[in-house]
Amino acid sequence: MSKDINRLKVVLAEKKRTNKWLAEQLGKDPATVSKWCTNTLQPNLETLVEIAKCLEVDIKDLLCPIN
Repeated sequence: MSKDINRLKVVLAEKKRTNKWLAEQLGKDPATVSKWCTNTLQPNLETLVEIAKCLEVDIKDLLCPIN
């Protein structure tokens, strides 16, 4: 079973945005965003909503399907 809970890295690539850009939009440390992208750490639900708004995607697009 995969430990990848979020698809943030994929969505950022699709939107041609960087971790640094997202960190600036959210007022977060780029290292934190990097950890989200590698699924080392997960953003909380409130932050996921903010990320979805920044990237103009549905929050469901940021989550991996549960099999």
